[in-house]
Amino acid sequence: MAIVSSDPDSRRQRMVAFYHQLLDTLDSSGTPYLVGGSYAAEVITGIPPHSKDLDFFVRHQDLEPILSAAAAVGFSTELAFPHWLAKIHSGDGEFADVIFNSGNGICPVDDEWFEHSLEANILGHQVRICSVEEMIWTKAFIMERERFDGAEILHLLRLCNSSINWPRLLQRFGPHWRVLLVHLVLFGFVYPQLRSEIPAWVMRELTNRLEQDQVTPAPTNSVCFGTLLSRQQYLCDVDQYGLSDARLTPTGMMSPEQISDWTEAIERDV
Repeated sequence: MAIVSSDPDSRRQRMVAFYHQLLDTLDSSGTPYLVGGSYAAEVITGIPPHSKDLDFFVRHQDLEPILSAAAAVGFSTELAFPHWLAKIHSGDGEFADVIFNSGNGICPVDDEWFEHSLEANILGHQVRICSVEEMIWTKAFIMERERFDGAEILHLLRLCNSSINWPRLLQRFGPHWRVLLVHLVLFGFVYPQLRSEIPAWVMRELTNRLEQDQVTPAPTNSVCFGTLLSRQQYLCDVDQYGLSDARLTPTGMMSPEQISDWTEAIERDV
């Protein structure tokens, strides 16, 4: 069994060395990938992150080549959750996430992620990183009891509002536009002096949709969309009160088996 030092500096050195080797490996493979996580967020916002994690985003069809390339140089790999996440492990306790969807199954990595990606230097490597729109879109749904990405979203809005492609961002949220509106309203609460930084037409568009909803007959099907925001906190609505889980078709993209696996992992992950 390998002995892993608990010294923070030692662990930092191991982690960076692992990331360097992994970036070299993926570049040599020729398989497209994007860098996300704290390193990418720091490039965009300039805000030092609390942790230095390096996430890789790939299209589902490129997952197997990525994992095979990593395995070929001695790393171990696992498909942690078949609907969204794989992992690459070093031999000394470090790992990187390979993400091809979101945990709720509604933000798959597609060609658009790559078309709108940004160039950046990460650890001395020239890479493509996720766009601001994709960062906001995927983080907006993370509202767990133990994790809420709202502050990161507001920082992205504050520091990158002039470069955000707002029509594309609205298109990304699609029928889940209320989630975007929640964060935009919260932005005006946190930064009242900056609320005009959000384009007026965006707020009008979303509030007009809200007004229209108020005079439109409510859906007849009993569904809970809270499961798109938290895999744990709305289970009672599904299990005890019989509401449909929005992660299932036709409102979602997950299977009952995938939801079951994702639910069973709650206790371990928390």
